[in-house]
Amino acid sequence: MVLGAFAAVYVIWGSTYLAIRFAIETLPPFAMASVRFLIAGGLLYALVRPRAPSPTKAQWRSAAVIGVLLLGCGNGGVVWAQQWVPSGLAALLVASVPIWMVVIDWLFGGGQRPSPSLLAGLGLGLIGVGLLVSSEQIGAGSRESLLGGLALLFASFAWASGSIYSRRAELPASPFLTTAMQMLAGSAALALMSVVSGEATGWSAGTISAKSVLALLYLIVFGALVGYSAYIWLLRVSTPARASTYAYVNPVVAVLLGGLFADEQLDARAAVAMVVILVSVIVVTVTGGARRVTEDPRAVGAD
Repeated sequence: MVLGAFAAVYVIWGSTYLAIRFAIETLPPFAMASVRFLIAGGLLYALVRPRAPSPTKAQWRSAAVIGVLLLGCGNGGVVWAQQWVPSGLAALLVASVPIWMVVIDWLFGGGQRPSPSLLAGLGLGLIGVGLLVSSEQIGAGSRESLLGGLALLFASFAWASGSIYSRRAELPASPFLTTAMQMLAGSAALALMSVVSGEATGWSAGTISAKSVLALLYLIVFGALVGYSAYIWLLRVSTPARASTYAYVNPVVAVLLGGLFADEQLDARAAVAMVVILVSVIVVTVTGGARRVTEDPRAVGAD
């Protein structure tokens, strides 16, 4: 189960960046993401809830906080940024998640003080992020692409914060019920973002393409129901650092798919940044993930 969950997070999530690009070609970003998690969360909740105890108010509160951080701010930042940032570069910036996770876990989560090698990895990661943000396709490009790059960094920080918080939050015993509750909360946050941003202004349902609809369906089934559920489960049975190892596989998958199906190319600085970031993430994951966390018995075999 652990190997299958890692495989789902590694490969499927790497492909979702291209799917997001196709989905938002004719769908408003926040609204698209809200519909995605509303359908996925609603289906999962209806399936799991009859077989699990009723969630308490405290559990709903924790799930809402995590859902807003991971899906509202995290995924919301990604879909908004991909209006201007290529899918492969978006995945590369999101690869900074393990870096933020180690820092947040150390400062606020009771994690170990970083070793010299871990600090070196963190510094290398910051250099890589700086190179990528200043590349011609982001910082040196349009104002919108720079804002997209900054939004991706914020999204990565929010995702890391929610992941760390989830390990100590009061949540239902079933990780799948927890996932459904987080999706519903995230969907509500994304719907609010859609309204506040006024993204529906001037948009017509008649402009929706079949490609965008198929991409949305892929994001619902594989990205949300399969990939996100696997990630939430892994957070319970592994360390945050190990669960975040998807971050150095996803960019490779995203860059390859973006080049094959969307004609996305990396400039020289972005290519160097990719190598620097991936090396940094590997160093951070290996040195920061040494401390094992005992499996949560509630998550093992949960329905």
